[in-house]
Amino acid sequence: MGGLKDVEAFASTCQEAKAALPIDPVVESTGPLSTSFDVAGRRVGNRFAILPMEGWDGTELGQPTDLTRRRWERFGHGGAKLIWGGEAFAIRHDGRANPNQLVINDTNLAAIADLREYLVRAHAERHGSTTDLLVGMQLTHSGRWSRPNRKDRLEPLLAYHHPLLDARHADQPGHLLSDDALDRLVDDFVRAGELAYKAGFDFVDIKHCHGYLGHELLSAIGRPGRYGGSLENRARFVVSVANGLRANVPKLLLGTRLSIYDSVPYRKGPSGTGMPEDHSTASYGLAFGGDGTGTGFDLEEPAAWLRLAREAGISMVCTTAGSPYYSPHLQRPAAAPPSDGYLPPEDPLVGVARQIEATGWLKARVAGLAWVGSAYSYLQEWLGVVGQAVVRHGLVDSVGLGRMALSYPDMPADLLAGKQLERQRICRTFSDCTSAPRRGLVSGCYPLDPLYRDRPEALELRQARQRQGG
Repeated sequence: MGGLKDVEAFASTCQEAKAALPIDPVVESTGPLSTSFDVAGRRVGNRFAILPMEGWDGTELGQPTDLTRRRWERFGHGGAKLIWGGEAFAIRHDGRANPNQLVINDTNLAAIADLREYLVRAHAERHGSTTDLLVGMQLTHSGRWSRPNRKDRLEPLLAYHHPLLDARHADQPGHLLSDDALDRLVDDFVRAGELAYKAGFDFVDIKHCHGYLGHELLSAIGRPGRYGGSLENRARFVVSVANGLRANVPKLLLGTRLSIYDSVPYRKGPSGTGMPEDHSTASYGLAFGGDGTGTGFDLEEPAAWLRLAREAGISMVCTTAGSPYYSPHLQRPAAAPPSDGYLPPEDPLVGVARQIEATGWLKARVAGLAWVGSAYSYLQEWLGVVGQAVVRHGLVDSVGLGRMALSYPDMPADLLAGKQLERQRICRTFSDCTSAPRRGLVSGCYPLDPLYRDRPEALELRQARQRQGG
Protein backbone atom coordinates (compact mmCIF):
# COMPACT_ATOMS: atom_id res chain seq x y z
CA MET A 1 0.00 0.00 0.00
CA GLY A 2 2.78 2.42 0.87
CA GLY A 3 4.38 1.95 -2.54
CA LEU A 4 1.37 3.18 -4.51
CA LYS A 5 2.22 6.50 -6.14
CA ASP A 6 -1.18 8.12 -6.57
CA VAL A 7 -4.91 7.66 -6.08
CA GLU A 8 -5.27 6.16 -9.55
CA ALA A 9 -2.81 3.41 -8.63
CA PHE A 10 -4.71 2.81 -5.40
CA ALA A 11 -8.02 2.58 -7.29
CA SER A 12 -6.46 0.11 -9.71
CA THR A 13 -5.19 -2.00 -6.81
CA CYS A 14 -8.68 -2.07 -5.30
CA GLN A 15 -10.14 -3.13 -8.62
CA GLU A 16 -7.61 -5.95 -8.97
CA ALA A 17 -8.47 -7.13 -5.45
CA LYS A 18 -12.21 -6.92 -6.25
CA ALA A 19 -12.61 -4.59 -3.28
CA ALA A 20 -15.47 -2.21 -4.06
CA LEU A 21 -14.34 0.85 -2.14
CA PRO A 22 -15.68 4.36 -2.76
CA ILE A 23 -12.74 6.68 -3.50
CA ASP A 24 -12.61 10.47 -3.83
CA PRO A 25 -9.78 12.02 -5.88
CA VAL A 26 -8.52 14.30 -3.07
CA VAL A 27 -9.31 15.10 0.55
CA GLU A 28 -10.99 18.49 0.81
CA SER A 29 -10.05 20.43 3.94
CA THR A 30 -13.57 21.90 4.03
CA GLY A 31 -15.24 18.77 2.65
CA PRO A 32 -17.43 16.09 4.25
CA LEU A 33 -14.84 15.05 6.86
CA SER A 34 -14.81 18.58 8.30
CA THR A 35 -18.58 18.74 8.82
CA SER A 36 -20.35 18.19 12.12
CA PHE A 37 -23.08 15.68 12.92
CA ASP A 38 -25.50 15.10 15.79
CA VAL A 39 -25.72 12.33 18.35
CA ALA A 40 -28.95 12.50 20.36
CA GLY A 41 -28.90 16.29 20.30
CA ARG A 42 -25.14 16.65 20.89
CA ARG A 43 -23.02 18.14 18.12
CA VAL A 44 -19.80 16.34 17.14
CA GLY A 45 -17.40 18.71 15.38
CA ASN A 46 -15.98 16.53 12.59
CA ARG A 47 -16.22 13.07 11.06
CA PHE A 48 -13.25 11.40 12.75
CA ALA A 49 -13.39 9.09 15.77
CA ILE A 50 -10.69 7.45 17.88
CA LEU A 51 -11.53 3.81 18.56
CA PRO A 52 -10.77 2.01 21.85
CA MET A 53 -7.07 1.04 21.89
CA GLU A 54 -6.20 -0.85 25.03
CA GLY A 55 -2.62 -0.45 26.26
CA TRP A 56 -2.19 -3.30 28.77
CA ASP A 57 -0.43 -0.65 30.83
CA GLY A 58 -2.65 0.12 33.83
CA THR A 59 -1.72 -0.66 37.41
CA GLU A 60 -2.69 -3.89 39.13
CA LEU A 61 -5.58 -1.96 40.70
CA GLY A 62 -6.76 -0.84 37.27
CA GLN A 63 -5.63 2.78 37.39
CA PRO A 64 -3.87 4.70 34.59
CA THR A 65 -0.09 4.98 34.36
CA ASP A 66 2.12 7.50 32.57
CA LEU A 67 1.90 5.38 29.41
CA THR A 68 -1.90 5.45 29.60
CA ARG A 69 -1.96 9.21 30.11
CA ARG A 70 0.45 9.76 27.21
CA ARG A 71 -1.79 7.74 24.88
CA TRP A 72 -4.91 9.66 25.91
CA GLU A 73 -3.11 12.99 25.60
CA ARG A 74 -2.12 12.06 22.04
CA PHE A 75 -5.73 11.11 21.29
CA GLY A 76 -6.78 14.57 22.51
CA HIS A 77 -4.14 16.32 20.42
CA GLY A 78 -5.09 14.34 17.31
CA GLY A 79 -8.10 16.38 16.26
CA ALA A 80 -10.84 13.74 16.18
CA LYS A 81 -14.02 15.12 17.74
CA LEU A 82 -15.37 11.73 18.85
CA ILE A 83 -13.41 9.60 21.31
CA TRP A 84 -15.10 6.21 21.34
CA GLY A 85 -14.06 5.03 24.75
CA GLY A 86 -10.29 5.57 24.66
CA GLU A 87 -9.97 1.92 25.64
CA ALA A 88 -11.98 -0.83 27.28
CA PHE A 89 -12.68 -0.47 31.00
CA ALA A 90 -13.54 -3.64 32.90
CA ILE A 91 -16.64 -3.18 35.03
CA ARG A 92 -15.25 -5.52 37.70
CA HIS A 93 -12.08 -7.48 38.41
CA ASP A 94 -13.12 -10.88 37.05
CA GLY A 95 -13.92 -9.31 33.68
CA ARG A 96 -10.43 -7.99 32.98
CA ALA A 97 -8.80 -9.22 29.76
CA ASN A 98 -5.41 -8.85 31.46
CA PRO A 99 -4.18 -7.92 34.93
CA ASN A 100 -3.29 -4.41 33.74
CA GLN A 101 -6.62 -3.48 32.18
CA LEU A 102 -8.26 -0.35 33.53
CA VAL A 103 -11.18 -0.93 35.92
CA ILE A 104 -13.97 1.52 36.63
CA ASN A 105 -14.93 1.43 40.32
CA ASP A 106 -15.21 3.79 43.28
CA THR A 107 -11.55 3.42 44.19
CA ASN A 108 -10.36 4.36 40.71
CA LEU A 109 -12.94 7.06 39.99
CA ALA A 110 -10.74 10.09 40.68
CA ALA A 111 -7.82 8.73 38.64
CA ILE A 112 -10.09 7.94 35.70
CA ALA A 113 -11.75 11.36 35.88
CA ASP A 114 -8.25 12.87 35.73
CA LEU A 115 -7.45 10.70 32.69
CA ARG A 116 -10.46 12.05 30.83
CA GLU A 117 -9.55 15.59 31.82
CA TYR A 118 -6.02 14.99 30.53
CA LEU A 119 -7.45 14.20 27.09
CA VAL A 120 -9.91 17.11 27.07
CA ARG A 121 -7.23 19.57 28.17
CA ALA A 122 -4.88 18.34 25.43
CA HIS A 123 -7.63 18.80 22.85
CA ALA A 124 -8.32 22.34 24.07
CA GLU A 125 -4.64 23.27 23.93
CA ARG A 126 -4.32 22.15 20.31
CA HIS A 127 -7.78 22.76 18.87
CA GLY A 128 -9.54 25.31 21.05
CA SER A 129 -13.19 24.53 21.68
CA THR A 130 -14.25 21.29 23.36
CA THR A 131 -17.99 21.98 23.20
CA ASP A 132 -18.15 19.78 20.08
CA LEU A 133 -15.93 17.03 21.54
CA LEU A 134 -17.71 13.84 22.65
CA VAL A 135 -15.79 11.49 24.95
CA GLY A 136 -17.06 8.05 25.91
CA MET A 137 -16.06 5.10 28.06
CA GLN A 138 -16.22 1.54 26.75
CA LEU A 139 -17.61 -0.81 29.41
CA THR A 140 -16.67 -4.46 29.11
CA HIS A 141 -16.59 -7.87 30.69
CA SER A 142 -14.16 -10.14 28.87
CA GLY A 143 -16.13 -13.32 29.54
CA ARG A 144 -14.48 -16.28 27.81
CA TRP A 145 -11.25 -14.32 27.36
CA SER A 146 -10.84 -13.07 30.95
CA ARG A 147 -7.33 -13.05 32.41
CA PRO A 148 -7.77 -10.99 35.57
CA ASN A 149 -4.92 -12.37 37.67
CA ARG A 150 -2.19 -13.70 35.37
CA LYS A 151 -1.39 -12.80 31.78
CA ASP A 152 -0.73 -16.44 30.97
CA ARG A 153 -3.86 -17.92 32.56
CA LEU A 154 -7.39 -17.75 31.21
CA GLU A 155 -10.22 -17.70 33.75
CA PRO A 156 -13.18 -18.03 31.38
CA LEU A 157 -16.71 -16.97 32.29
CA LEU A 158 -19.00 -18.31 29.59
CA ALA A 159 -22.35 -17.37 28.09
CA TYR A 160 -22.56 -20.91 26.69
CA HIS A 161 -20.35 -23.84 25.79
CA HIS A 162 -18.96 -23.39 22.29
CA PRO A 163 -17.51 -26.71 21.08
CA LEU A 164 -14.75 -25.18 18.94
CA LEU A 165 -13.73 -22.40 21.30
CA ASP A 166 -13.99 -24.57 24.42
CA ALA A 167 -11.48 -26.92 22.80
CA ARG A 168 -8.97 -24.08 22.54
CA HIS A 169 -8.82 -23.74 26.31
CA ALA A 170 -9.74 -27.29 27.33
CA ASP A 171 -7.28 -27.14 30.24
CA GLN A 172 -9.25 -24.17 31.62
CA PRO A 173 -12.88 -25.05 30.86
CA GLY A 174 -14.33 -22.04 32.62
CA HIS A 175 -17.58 -21.37 34.41
CA LEU A 176 -21.00 -21.04 32.78
CA LEU A 177 -22.76 -17.90 33.98
CA SER A 178 -26.30 -18.46 35.27
CA ASP A 179 -29.20 -16.14 34.52
CA ASP A 180 -28.96 -14.79 38.07
CA ALA A 181 -25.25 -14.11 37.55
CA LEU A 182 -26.06 -12.21 34.36
CA ASP A 183 -28.72 -10.21 36.23
CA ARG A 184 -26.02 -9.18 38.71
CA LEU A 185 -23.71 -8.33 35.83
CA VAL A 186 -26.39 -6.02 34.42
CA ASP A 187 -26.40 -4.21 37.77
CA ASP A 188 -22.60 -3.97 37.66
CA PHE A 189 -22.71 -2.43 34.16
CA VAL A 190 -25.30 0.09 35.32
CA ARG A 191 -23.18 1.02 38.33
CA ALA A 192 -20.13 1.39 36.07
CA GLY A 193 -22.10 3.70 33.79
CA GLU A 194 -23.11 5.83 36.76
CA LEU A 195 -19.44 6.16 37.70
CA ALA A 196 -18.49 7.04 34.13
CA TYR A 197 -21.00 9.88 34.25
CA LYS A 198 -19.56 11.08 37.57
CA ALA A 199 -16.11 11.02 35.96
CA GLY A 200 -17.34 13.40 33.26
CA PHE A 201 -17.81 11.05 30.31
CA ASP A 202 -20.48 11.98 27.78
CA PHE A 203 -21.48 8.43 26.88
CA VAL A 204 -20.78 4.80 27.57
CA ASP A 205 -20.35 1.95 25.11
CA ILE A 206 -22.04 -1.27 26.23
CA LYS A 207 -19.55 -3.50 24.47
CA HIS A 208 -20.89 -6.28 22.21
CA CYS A 209 -17.95 -7.20 20.01
CA HIS A 210 -14.80 -9.27 19.49
CA GLY A 211 -15.86 -12.42 21.32
CA TYR A 212 -16.18 -10.87 24.76
CA LEU A 213 -19.18 -11.59 26.97
CA GLY A 214 -21.70 -9.20 25.44
CA HIS A 215 -20.84 -10.44 21.96
CA GLU A 216 -20.96 -14.10 22.99
CA LEU A 217 -24.49 -13.63 24.32
CA LEU A 218 -25.61 -12.64 20.81
CA SER A 219 -24.97 -16.16 19.52
CA ALA A 220 -26.34 -18.00 22.58
CA ILE A 221 -29.07 -19.65 20.50
CA GLY A 222 -28.95 -22.91 22.45
CA ARG A 223 -28.77 -21.35 25.91
CA PRO A 224 -31.90 -21.97 28.03
CA GLY A 225 -33.46 -19.29 30.19
CA ARG A 226 -33.83 -15.54 29.99
CA TYR A 227 -30.62 -14.73 28.07
CA GLY A 228 -30.63 -17.34 25.32
CA GLY A 229 -32.64 -18.70 22.44
CA SER A 230 -34.81 -16.02 20.86
CA LEU A 231 -33.39 -12.75 19.59
CA GLU A 232 -35.37 -10.90 22.25
CA ASN A 233 -33.69 -12.98 24.95
CA ARG A 234 -30.26 -12.51 23.38
CA ALA A 235 -30.91 -8.75 23.39
CA ARG A 236 -32.00 -8.81 27.03
CA PHE A 237 -28.54 -7.88 28.29
CA VAL A 238 -28.15 -4.66 26.28
CA VAL A 239 -31.79 -3.72 26.82
CA SER A 240 -31.54 -4.25 30.59
CA VAL A 241 -28.32 -2.26 30.94
CA ALA A 242 -29.70 0.55 28.78
CA ASN A 243 -32.96 0.67 30.74
CA GLY A 244 -31.05 0.86 34.02
CA LEU A 245 -28.81 3.65 32.80
CA ARG A 246 -31.67 5.68 31.34
CA ALA A 247 -33.46 5.45 34.70
CA ASN A 248 -30.43 6.33 36.84
CA VAL A 249 -28.41 8.73 34.64
CA PRO A 250 -30.78 10.04 31.96
CA LYS A 251 -28.26 12.60 30.66
CA LEU A 252 -25.68 9.92 29.84
CA LEU A 253 -25.69 8.99 26.15
CA LEU A 254 -25.60 5.29 25.28
CA GLY A 255 -23.75 3.48 22.51
CA THR A 256 -22.62 0.00 21.62
CA ARG A 257 -19.65 -1.33 19.69
CA LEU A 258 -21.00 -4.31 17.79
CA SER A 259 -19.41 -7.11 15.78
CA ILE A 260 -21.99 -6.94 13.01
CA TYR A 261 -20.96 -10.31 11.55
CA ASP A 262 -18.94 -13.28 12.69
CA SER A 263 -17.74 -16.63 11.40
CA VAL A 264 -16.62 -20.07 12.41
CA PRO A 265 -13.23 -19.80 14.18
CA TYR A 266 -10.19 -19.77 11.91
CA ARG A 267 -6.81 -21.40 12.52
CA LYS A 268 -3.45 -21.42 10.80
CA GLY A 269 -3.40 -23.91 7.94
CA PRO A 270 -0.42 -25.95 6.68
CA SER A 271 0.80 -23.06 4.52
CA GLY A 272 0.37 -20.52 7.33
CA THR A 273 -2.79 -19.09 5.80
CA GLY A 274 -5.96 -18.93 7.86
CA MET A 275 -8.56 -21.59 7.25
CA PRO A 276 -11.97 -22.15 8.86
CA GLU A 277 -12.26 -24.91 11.40
CA ASP A 278 -14.39 -27.89 10.46
CA HIS A 279 -17.68 -27.44 12.26
CA SER A 280 -19.01 -30.78 10.93
CA THR A 281 -22.67 -29.74 10.99
CA ALA A 282 -25.09 -28.92 8.22
CA SER A 283 -25.67 -25.43 9.63
CA TYR A 284 -23.40 -23.31 11.81
CA GLY A 285 -25.62 -21.18 14.04
CA LEU A 286 -23.01 -19.78 16.42
CA ALA A 287 -21.98 -16.81 14.29
CA PHE A 288 -24.07 -13.71 14.94
CA GLY A 289 -24.54 -12.10 11.54
CA GLY A 290 -23.64 -15.35 9.79
CA ASP A 291 -25.62 -17.13 7.10
CA GLY A 292 -25.30 -20.64 8.56
CA THR A 293 -22.41 -21.75 6.36
CA GLY A 294 -19.75 -20.70 8.87
CA THR A 295 -18.04 -18.32 6.46
CA GLY A 296 -20.86 -16.29 4.87
CA PHE A 297 -22.83 -13.40 6.28
CA ASP A 298 -26.45 -12.31 6.71
CA LEU A 299 -27.13 -8.96 8.40
CA GLU A 300 -30.88 -9.28 8.95
CA GLU A 301 -30.55 -10.42 12.57
CA PRO A 302 -27.97 -7.73 13.49
CA ALA A 303 -30.38 -5.17 12.01
CA ALA A 304 -33.22 -6.52 14.15
CA TRP A 305 -30.99 -6.53 17.25
CA LEU A 306 -29.99 -2.91 16.61
CA ARG A 307 -33.65 -1.90 16.40
CA LEU A 308 -34.23 -3.45 19.83
CA ALA A 309 -31.16 -1.66 21.19
CA ARG A 310 -32.35 1.63 19.69
CA GLU A 311 -35.76 1.23 21.32
CA ALA A 312 -33.99 0.74 24.66
CA GLY A 313 -32.13 4.04 24.30
CA ILE A 314 -28.96 3.26 22.34
CA SER A 315 -28.28 6.29 20.12
CA MET A 316 -24.93 5.41 18.54
CA VAL A 317 -23.22 2.30 17.21
CA CYS A 318 -19.62 1.58 16.28
CA THR A 319 -19.39 -1.31 13.86
CA THR A 320 -16.66 -3.92 13.75
CA ALA A 321 -16.54 -7.65 12.97
CA GLY A 322 -15.38 -11.01 14.23
CA SER A 323 -12.84 -11.42 17.02
CA PRO A 324 -9.09 -10.95 17.42
CA TYR A 325 -8.96 -14.38 19.07
CA TYR A 326 -10.36 -16.50 16.25
CA SER A 327 -10.97 -14.36 13.13
CA PRO A 328 -8.55 -11.41 13.14
CA HIS A 329 -8.67 -11.03 9.35
CA LEU A 330 -12.36 -10.13 9.66
CA GLN A 331 -11.80 -7.70 12.52
CA ARG A 332 -8.65 -5.80 11.51
CA PRO A 333 -7.41 -6.36 7.96
CA ALA A 334 -3.61 -6.24 8.07
CA ALA A 335 -0.47 -6.74 6.03
CA ALA A 336 1.13 -8.94 8.70
CA PRO A 337 -0.56 -11.21 11.24
CA PRO A 338 -0.02 -10.98 15.00
CA SER A 339 2.29 -13.52 16.59
CA ASP A 340 -0.58 -15.92 17.32
CA GLY A 341 -2.38 -15.31 14.03
CA TYR A 342 -2.28 -16.53 10.45
CA LEU A 343 -1.72 -15.11 6.99
CA PRO A 344 -4.93 -13.52 5.68
CA PRO A 345 -7.06 -15.85 3.53
CA GLU A 346 -8.17 -12.86 1.43
CA ASP A 347 -6.74 -9.56 0.28
CA PRO A 348 -7.06 -7.22 3.30
CA LEU A 349 -8.72 -4.65 1.04
CA VAL A 350 -11.62 -7.08 0.70
CA GLY A 351 -11.98 -7.12 4.48
CA VAL A 352 -12.00 -3.32 4.61
CA ALA A 353 -14.60 -3.11 1.84
CA ARG A 354 -16.79 -5.74 3.55
CA GLN A 355 -16.97 -3.76 6.80
CA ILE A 356 -17.73 -0.50 4.97
CA GLU A 357 -20.41 -2.12 2.81
CA ALA A 358 -22.02 -3.91 5.76
CA THR A 359 -22.09 -0.74 7.85
CA GLY A 360 -23.72 1.17 5.00
CA TRP A 361 -26.28 -1.61 4.50
CA LEU A 362 -27.27 -1.50 8.17
CA LYS A 363 -27.30 2.29 8.33
CA ALA A 364 -29.78 2.37 5.45
CA ARG A 365 -32.11 -0.02 7.30
CA VAL A 366 -31.85 1.09 10.94
CA ALA A 367 -32.67 4.79 11.21
CA GLY A 368 -32.15 7.01 14.23
CA LEU A 369 -28.60 5.98 15.12
CA ALA A 370 -25.22 7.66 14.67
CA TRP A 371 -22.79 5.29 12.91
CA VAL A 372 -19.03 4.95 13.42
CA GLY A 373 -17.03 2.63 11.16
CA SER A 374 -13.85 0.61 11.67
CA ALA A 375 -11.11 -1.20 9.68
CA TYR A 376 -9.78 1.93 7.95
CA SER A 377 -6.17 1.73 9.16
CA TYR A 378 -5.13 -0.76 6.46
CA LEU A 379 -5.85 1.95 3.86
CA GLN A 380 -2.79 3.86 5.11
CA GLU A 381 -2.15 6.89 2.82
CA TRP A 382 -5.53 6.38 1.22
CA LEU A 383 -7.58 6.47 4.42
CA GLY A 384 -8.63 10.06 3.78
CA VAL A 385 -9.88 9.65 0.21
CA VAL A 386 -11.90 6.56 1.14
CA GLY A 387 -13.16 8.00 4.43
CA GLN A 388 -14.32 11.17 2.73
CA ALA A 389 -16.14 9.19 0.02
CA VAL A 390 -17.79 6.93 2.59
CA VAL A 391 -19.12 9.95 4.50
CA ARG A 392 -20.11 11.71 1.27
CA HIS A 393 -22.17 8.69 0.19
CA GLY A 394 -23.89 8.43 3.58
CA LEU A 395 -22.45 5.00 4.39
CA VAL A 396 -21.22 6.12 7.82
CA ASP A 397 -21.30 9.22 10.02
CA SER A 398 -17.80 8.99 11.48
CA VAL A 399 -14.57 7.33 10.33
CA GLY A 400 -12.94 5.42 13.19
CA LEU A 401 -9.17 5.21 13.64
CA GLY A 402 -7.76 2.45 15.84
CA ARG A 403 -4.26 1.21 15.03
CA MET A 404 -3.55 4.42 13.10
CA ALA A 405 -4.23 6.42 16.27
CA LEU A 406 -1.29 4.73 17.99
CA SER A 407 1.28 5.66 15.35
CA TYR A 408 -0.26 8.83 13.90
CA PRO A 409 -2.96 10.26 16.17
CA ASP A 410 -2.63 13.63 14.39
CA MET A 411 -3.79 12.24 11.04
CA PRO A 412 -7.31 13.74 11.43
CA ALA A 413 -5.90 17.20 12.13
CA ASP A 414 -3.42 16.98 9.26
CA LEU A 415 -6.04 15.80 6.77
CA LEU A 416 -8.48 18.51 7.80
CA ALA A 417 -5.75 21.17 7.57
CA GLY A 418 -4.81 20.08 4.06
CA LYS A 419 -1.30 19.15 5.15
CA GLN A 420 0.85 16.56 3.46
CA LEU A 421 0.75 13.37 5.51
CA GLU A 422 3.86 12.37 7.46
CA ARG A 423 4.51 9.04 5.76
CA GLN A 424 6.97 7.88 8.42
CA ARG A 425 4.13 7.90 10.98
CA ILE A 426 1.51 6.04 8.93
CA CYS A 427 0.51 2.68 10.40
CA ARG A 428 1.65 -0.16 8.12
CA THR A 429 -0.40 -2.80 10.00
CA PHE A 430 2.59 -4.84 11.17
CA SER A 431 0.44 -6.01 14.12
CA ASP A 432 3.10 -5.39 16.78
CA CYS A 433 0.46 -3.54 18.81
CA THR A 434 -1.29 -6.93 19.09
CA SER A 435 1.74 -9.21 19.19
CA ALA A 436 3.11 -7.33 22.21
CA PRO A 437 0.18 -8.04 24.54
CA ARG A 438 0.03 -11.62 23.25
CA ARG A 439 3.49 -11.92 24.83
CA GLY A 440 2.40 -10.13 28.02
CA LEU A 441 3.95 -6.78 27.03
CA VAL A 442 2.42 -3.32 26.94
CA SER A 443 0.78 -2.40 23.64
CA GLY A 444 1.96 0.42 21.43
CA CYS A 445 3.36 1.14 17.98
CA TYR A 446 6.84 -0.35 18.33
CA PRO A 447 7.94 0.20 14.71
CA LEU A 448 6.94 3.87 14.38
CA ASP A 449 6.50 5.51 17.79
CA PRO A 450 10.00 6.44 19.10
CA LEU A 451 8.96 5.90 22.72
CA TYR A 452 8.06 2.26 22.07
CA ARG A 453 10.77 1.70 19.48
CA ASP A 454 13.35 2.44 22.18
CA ARG A 455 11.80 0.20 24.82
CA PRO A 456 13.49 -3.17 25.51
CA GLU A 457 10.33 -5.00 24.45
CA ALA A 458 10.90 -3.83 20.86
CA LEU A 459 13.89 -6.15 20.47
CA GLU A 460 11.88 -9.09 21.79
CA LEU A 461 9.16 -8.40 19.23
CA ARG A 462 11.62 -8.13 16.35
CA GLN A 463 13.20 -11.44 17.31
CA ALA A 464 9.78 -13.08 17.58
CA ARG A 465 8.87 -11.83 14.11
CA GLN A 466 12.11 -13.22 12.69
CA ARG A 467 11.38 -16.61 14.22
CA GLN A 468 7.90 -16.39 12.71
CA GLY A 469 9.42 -15.71 9.31
CA GLY A 470 7.97 -12.19 8.98
